[in-house]
Amino acid sequence: MYLLLSILASTLIFIIFTLVGKYKINTLQTIVFNYFTAFSLGVISYSQPIHTQDIIQSKWFYGAIGLGVLFISIFNVMALTAQRNGISVASVASKMSVIIPIIFGLFAYNESLGLQKAIGILLALVAVYLASVKKRTETGFALKGLWLPLLLFFGSGVIDTSIKYIETNFIPDGDIPIFSACIFMMAGLIGVSFISAKAIQKQFTFDKKAILSGFILGIVNYYSIYMLLKALDAENFESSTIFTVNNVAIVMLSTLVGLLFFKEKLSTKNWSGIAIAIISIILVTLA
Repeated sequence: MYLLLSILASTLIFIIFTLVGKYKINTLQTIVFNYFTAFSLGVISYSQPIHTQDIIQSKWFYGAIGLGVLFISIFNVMALTAQRNGISVASVASKMSVIIPIIFGLFAYNESLGLQKAIGILLALVAVYLASVKKRTETGFALKGLWLPLLLFFGSGVIDTSIKYIETNFIPDGDIPIFSACIFMMAGLIGVSFISAKAIQKQFTFDKKAILSGFILGIVNYYSIYMLLKALDAENFESSTIFTVNNVAIVMLSTLVGLLFFKEKLSTKNWSGIAIAIISIILVTLA
């Protein structure tokens, strides 16, 4: 159930960003309001009295700071990749990064890798590529342009791996809300610094609509992380299974939403990717 809710919330994030672009709402301001909304939710959801000193002294505090920096940094890398190399390249680079936490889980936590799961994981990578790829309008991009997709690939993988590592080794079950809140607070503060820099350069115009879009995005964003952490905390599933199903299902569901609600056209490759994604999920979850 936690995994299902994480998949739904993550898919909603793509929908919200699509609507933000469609209605020409300021994306950066939406992101900043989103982070502070998510932070507030984390604080509200925390059942214990909040003592700043205790949070700073907790084992996971510096990990939360690092993740906050990664969250907003990799998002900007994703935007640059989409602008310079195309949306398809950005999508494939970010979703194929699922292989990094899977490999880490196999070695760090001695998770099993039978033939069925191995086939499922390989099919998942194929499915993510086929479901994401669009018709190309140009012959390709220069080798010098590969650094952005590679940075996005490794950055996304490091985020997922770090979340699993910190959740496993440092976070008591009751601290998940406040841990998530600290990640979002750090990302929000960095976002404020970006806006401040624009204001100093006289390139800032306040967008009132960003308050509402950021508020809605913040609720969805918080619960996408919270539900993923709860899913990873489940004893019945290994992290390799969780990450595979999570990433593939998000691609599959996002593709279907784009088809049904945003009139996006799917190629034969896209449909093949969706079919393979379903097969891979079945293989991995039943392994």
